[in-house]
This record gives sequence, C-alpha cells and structure tokens, in this order.
Amino acid sequence: MASFTRASLLVQLLRLALLSLLCISCYAFTTKDYSEALEKSILFFEGQRSGKLPPTQRLTWRGNSGLSDGSSYHVDLVGGYYDAGDNVKFGLPMAFTTTLLAWSVIEFGSSMPSQIENARAAVRWSADYLLKAATATPGTLYVQVGDANNDHKCWERPEDMDTARTVYKVSTQNPGSDVAAETAAALAASSIVFKDSDPSYSSRLLQTAMKVFDFADKYRGSYSDSLNSVVCPFYCSYSGYQDELLWGASWIHRASQDSSYLAYIQSNGHTLGADDDDYSFSWDDKRAGTKILLSKGFLEKNSEEFQLYKAHSDNYICSLIPGTSGFQAQYTPGGLLYKGSASNLQYVTSTSLLLLTYAKYLSANGVAVSCGTTTVTAETLITQARKQVDYILGDNPARTSYMVGFGDRYPLHVHHRGSSLPSVGSHPSRISCSDGFQYLYSGSPNPNVLVGAIIGGPDSNDHFADDRNNYQQSEPATYINAPFVGALAFFSGKAA
Repeated sequence: MASFTRASLLVQLLRLALLSLLCISCYAFTTKDYSEALEKSILFFEGQRSGKLPPTQRLTWRGNSGLSDGSSYHVDLVGGYYDAGDNVKFGLPMAFTTTLLAWSVIEFGSSMPSQIENARAAVRWSADYLLKAATATPGTLYVQVGDANNDHKCWERPEDMDTARTVYKVSTQNPGSDVAAETAAALAASSIVFKDSDPSYSSRLLQTAMKVFDFADKYRGSYSDSLNSVVCPFYCSYSGYQDELLWGASWIHRASQDSSYLAYIQSNGHTLGADDDDYSFSWDDKRAGTKILLSKGFLEKNSEEFQLYKAHSDNYICSLIPGTSGFQAQYTPGGLLYKGSASNLQYVTSTSLLLLTYAKYLSANGVAVSCGTTTVTAETLITQARKQVDYILGDNPARTSYMVGFGDRYPLHVHHRGSSLPSVGSHPSRISCSDGFQYLYSGSPNPNVLVGAIIGGPDSNDHFADDRNNYQQSEPATYINAPFVGALAFFSGKAA
C-alpha cells in the first residue's frame, strides 16, 4: 500500500512538473511575438490622434476631430494626442509621452527596422503639435486644449465633441516651468530622432527646445499654481518643477552637446534633485530617468561631473532587484512591479525602459552594478525587464494580455470614448454628450478595438476587472505605451 502511495505521489509530481513546463512554453514569447506586440504598441497612437487624419491612417474607425482647436484664440492648436480615454489634450503628459517615445527610438530604433517609420510618425505627430504650442505666441506656451471638468461630464466620440475647446497657457506672468521644461525635453529628444532622416526639422526642434527651456528656467513656477483646477487633480505637478528643469537640460545637452547645458547641470543639479534618491519614474517625477540619462556620460567618458548620477542610478536599480541590500520595491504575488492602484502599468512600462536602457549603457562599457555585496549585471536587469514585459503580454496569474488586441485573451471593455462608442462609419448620426453614457455602462465589448493599447492593469493581488467603468484598471494612456515601445523593440531583436 505504501509503495502504491509513493508511486501515486510520484505520478502527481510528474504531472505537475509537466503542466508547469507546458505553462512555461505557453508564455515563452518569441521574437516574432515581441515584434507583433511592438507593431501594435505603435499602432495604438493612431487611435489617440487629434486633428485631420492622414490617408495612411490604419485605425480607420477614427475620424477627424478638434479641427478648430485654438481658433477662438487665433492660434493653430490642431493635432497632438488625446492623453487617455477622454478628449482633452493635456500638455504635460503629452510632452512626457513624446520624450519617452523618442527615447525608445533613440536607444532601440535599430531593433525595430520594420517599424521605424511608424515610430517616427508617432513621434512627429506630437512633436508637430508641441512646436505649434511653443511658437504660436512669444513668451507663451499653450499647455492644454479642453476643460477636463466639462469633458468628463460627457461620453462622446472625439468626432462629435461639442464641449468648449478652451485653451490654457503658461506665460511670463503665469509660469509653468514643469510643463515648459518637459516640452523642451520632448522637442530635444525628438530632434535626435530626426537628425539623420530630416535634418532641417531636427534643427528646428532643437532650436525651439532651447528657447522653451530658457523660458522655463527664467520664469520659474509650477503650472499647477498658475492653472489650479484646470490641471489638478488630473495632472497636478506633485513633484514640483525642479525635476523637469534638470531633465530638460539633460536632454538638450544630449541633443546638442552644447557645453553651456553641461555647465547648467553642474551648477544647478544639487538644487534640482541630483542628490535625491527617487524610486518612481512617471509623467510627474523625472528624477530616476534623469539619473539614468546622465549616467551615460560617466560610463562612456568617465566624466567626473556625472559620477553622482551613476551612483544614484545604481541605487535605483538596486531598489528593484529582490535579494539585494537596497531592495525596496513592491511586487504582486505574480511578479508585477506595483506602485499604485490607478494606472499601475505606467510605472511598469517606464521602469522597464529604464532597466533596459541602463543595461545597454552597462554592457557597452563592461560595467556592473554593486548592490552592497551583490553584483548585479546587465543580464540581471534584462531578465527583470523581461518578466515585466511578459507579464503585460499574458504571462500572469490571470492568463490575460493587458495589451488590447494581443494574444487570445485581452480586455474587451476598455475605458475609452472613441473605442466604446459606435464609429462614425457605422453610426453616422451624432451621439450627444449624455446619450453616450449608455455605452459607458453597457456590458457589451467595445465595438472598435483600440489595438495595442495597454490599460491600467491589475491590482496588488494580480486581480483585474474587465469593467469599462473602472478607469483605474481599464483606461489606456499614451504614457503607458510610449516607454513600452522601446522595451518591445529590444526584445524583438533579442532571442529568448
């Protein structure tokens, strides 16, 4: 009897082992899978476009929208991106999206040869808009089109919207160093993307970046103080504007190699956050990203002025790696980095880009990270990033992809006006502000698939409700996708 029990137990163990192997094989993504996800992650941006759509538009359920944006103020503010599931053009997250989309192309563009033109087009769509916003009126930066408080009272397609397209700006009298310096960063990073393919456009981007940065630095203040309830609580600058000033100067230095920006970083770094260890990277807080960006100068040229940024980059990395003395990040039981209940995947995708970018810098210079007595190699960073990327693509306890349109199972009830309402093609007559709410509360899947959108994601216990009304989990955003483009490009060019 005992021998039978042991034999039975052995069979059970073998069965579990086999199931485990089968499960691993289910989610061992190939370079082809990453390439498909990369293509879709870029395609998503076409669903967020505002303005007159080009003949090359691939998400054809979208139509022209916001064609008179800025006209009542005698400026042209047509174009750009809607940030998430509503119809407002918020300047701070749009600029950050542009910076990270450009950074993805700068670091990993060589790994996306079949998608490089689509990626550049995605960068240009917002860079064109930011150029307009920065150059339309001297001493002014236009930072928002649409009143979020009024917009959120409606559930309507962008093609139908009839809420006031109020324009908001920062100026010498009402400063916004945070949004202005982020805009400068976006324009500078974009200038690098187009340096070879469109030199004159690249030069215009960089020259504008320098002017906008001067404006941000000379007239200091937070746009949250200048605009109050217009931007808060939606995109309040909780971290202040100092981090954006250092981030903006760093990107202009990277793009121009102008020594005056290096001098600025050296002179102002300590008062702008260079000495801070910060463990989050988002549209609000740029400190961790700045450290990684500037560490390149130390690793490549052993530039003493950048040594501090390498040290803080190491601290940031150590905080993410379990088992090291500096570890302090929170992960779900399924292994997902967890920062907050609302739109958590934005932190996962931004962290993944930083891990892979730093791994690239370390590898190129034959350097590792020391976390106390533990040595953390570039490969460890890549492994950690792959876990996060794979989790989003479907290797998770829920066995669902959090990228719309990728895999066999993905969210169907996305918190997104254009995606959840019938398209203009299928329903040509207008759907009014209040009539649209029936679609918000409907249990039916979204009629228009917002291909490539990464949504807010699961909670701290890996639980996810595919509920359109639960915007914390089901709403996509441009700044969730932007850094993921770089991460997917990296893995699409690297075998498992």
